Amino acid sequence: MEFLVAKLLGLLLVLTRVSAFFVSMPLFEWPAIPAAVKVAMAMLLTIFFAMVMPLGFNPGDMSLLQAGLLICYEAIYGFALGLATTMLFSTVKLAGTIIEQEMGLSMAEVLDPLTGEPGQAISTFLEMVFILLLLSANFHHWLLAALGSSFECFPIGSIPDITMLVTGVIQAGSDMLLYGFKLAAPMLAASMVLMIVLAIASKIMPEMDILFISLPIKIALGLVILALLLPYFNSYVYEFMRMMKNILPL
Repeated sequence: MEFLVAKLLGLLLVLTRVSAFFVSMPLFEWPAIPAAVKVAMAMLLTIFFAMVMPLGFNPGDMSLLQAGLLICYEAIYGFALGLATTMLFSTVKLAGTIIEQEMGLSMAEVLDPLTGEPGQAISTFLEMVFILLLLSANFHHWLLAALGSSFECFPIGSIPDITMLVTGVIQAGSDMLLYGFKLAAPMLAASMVLMIVLAIASKIMPEMDILFISLPIKIALGLVILALLLPYFNSYVYEFMRMMKNILPL
C-alpha cells in the first residue's frame, strides 16, 4: 500500500511540474492545438519521467500538508521553467513589433493563425519563420531533454531555490530585451537616417509634404531591411538555443 501511495504521489508531482511547464509555454497555449493533444502529451511525458526519475523524499513520513506543499513547489518550478522559455521565445516578437512601429504598420492587424487572435503582420511572419527554423534544428527534442534535466537538478519532491528561479527568469527577460533590440537595430538605424534625410529635405523644400512621402518610403525601407535580416535568422536560432542552455534548467 505504501509503495502504491509513493508511486501515485510521485506521478502527481511529475504531472504538476510538466503541466505547469506546458501551461506557461508559448508553443502549447495556441488554440490551434487541440486540448486533447495537450493533455495526452502531458500525461505521456509524466508517465515517462515518473518511471525513470527517482523520488527525492520518503512518502511514508509525509503528512497531507507536506504533500500539498510539494505540489505547490513543483507548480512553481514548472511555471518558472516555462516563463523563462516564453520570455526568450518572445525575442523575435519584440523585434517584429519594433520593426512594425518604425514602418508605420503598428495599426495594421491580421489574423494570427497560431493564436487565433488579431496580430501584427510582421511580428506574426517573423514568429512563424522562427518556429519553423527551431523545429528544423530539433528544438523540440532539446526542450524535452531540458525538461528531463530539470528532474536531475531538482529531483521530485525537492524544494526549489526561489532565488535561483527569480534570477533565471530575470536573466531570460534581460536577454529578451537585449536580443530583441539587436534584431531590430538595423531598422532603427535606417529609420533614424531616413528621418534626418527627410528633415533636411523639408528645410530645403518647405512645400514638400514630408508625411505623405515618408510613409511609403518607411514601408519600402522596412521590407528591404526585413529581406536582409531573414538570412541571419538561422544563426540566431543557434544563439537562441545557446541562451536556453545557459538558463535552463533553472
